[in-house]
Amino acid sequence: MLTSLSLIILAGLAMGAVCAKLKLPKIIGMLATGIILGPYVLDLLDPTILSVSAELRKIALIIILLKAGLSLDLDDLKKVGRPAVLLSFVPASCEIIAYIVFAPEILGVTKAEAAVMGAVLSAVSPAVVVPRMVQYIDTKWGTKKAIPQMIMAGASCDDIFVIVLFTTFLGVVQGGNANIKAFADIPISILTGVMAGCIMGGLLYLFFETAYARKNYVRNSMKVIIILGAAFLLNSIEEQLDGIVAVSGLLAVVSMACVLKKKSPVFVSKRLSEKFGKLWLAAEVVLFVLVGAAVDIRYTLVAGFSSVVMILTALLIRSAGVLLCTVKTELSWKERMFCVIAYLPKATVQAAIGAVPLAAGLPCGKIVLSVAVMAIVITAPLGALGMDCSYKKLLEKEN
Repeated sequence: MLTSLSLIILAGLAMGAVCAKLKLPKIIGMLATGIILGPYVLDLLDPTILSVSAELRKIALIIILLKAGLSLDLDDLKKVGRPAVLLSFVPASCEIIAYIVFAPEILGVTKAEAAVMGAVLSAVSPAVVVPRMVQYIDTKWGTKKAIPQMIMAGASCDDIFVIVLFTTFLGVVQGGNANIKAFADIPISILTGVMAGCIMGGLLYLFFETAYARKNYVRNSMKVIIILGAAFLLNSIEEQLDGIVAVSGLLAVVSMACVLKKKSPVFVSKRLSEKFGKLWLAAEVVLFVLVGAAVDIRYTLVAGFSSVVMILTALLIRSAGVLLCTVKTELSWKERMFCVIAYLPKATVQAAIGAVPLAAGLPCGKIVLSVAVMAIVITAPLGALGMDCSYKKLLEKEN
């Protein structure tokens, strides 16, 4: 397992550096490293590390979400409340509708199977989007109109909406009925997640302040460890309460970090944000290499040209959904185009659930996985490269 970890870190960093030299996003090199080292090409990674890959990816995602919450200004987010809410479900809904309408003709699946495919493919990747939004907030690109904050908030809720729809559509295709309760769980999971995060954030702040008042000052490095532990606990609560009440663990993590930022002195929250940024340097490599390792590249050959046509058609309709969310806002057309680009990349959710229909024995399982793999290969580099190359041209830098 240690050998596999060393390969993931060293090869991932090396390939990321090569891509950076070529003026390409580092994520492309890291994803390629995972695909090459993974079980479907060279098979150099220990099965033990692959068995805990989902947990390791979630840990990495938690780290960047903590960094995001500590960088997020809630006052700025209030300025763009409506578009942020719309971005959490309108683009994904548009993409699912595109699959339901066009996939039966292009890919030869039924309408119900197309709905399952659309649910798998419609989630934006927070692992690709959130780190870049955090970077833009730190460097003040687009922050005057709170564009990174808006995109980050929308992308964080987008996945909850899509996964609930996926579970519902999967049940329909397997011969069950649509579960109305699952749809009700969407706003419930958002509200309970935010509440749980706010409570945990408040308790941590009281703990740190009480320790400071008693002259038992908690060092920032120790605060990072405690906050990480609390974030892991919030995520475990989501699993423990599964079937009882819906809770979004990832939203709880962001909410906790936001409360800490709001209540703590500016210099403290800034130092904590910097420390999580340093942790992200290692977590980023692990996350994207393991996402790449989960991609069965053989299925790109099965997918064929028709899947590329379907993916691009769905992205076009998704982009129209993003533009619809920005109607009656102060955003210029350049800024709206940046929002469209930011909502292109897919990776984490597709890698996590792309193989579920196949494992469930659905006739469409192989084609769903093939299209999911192709979407990761096309959109993750396209979205990352698009954001990296365009943000200075499409966004304004706040003085």
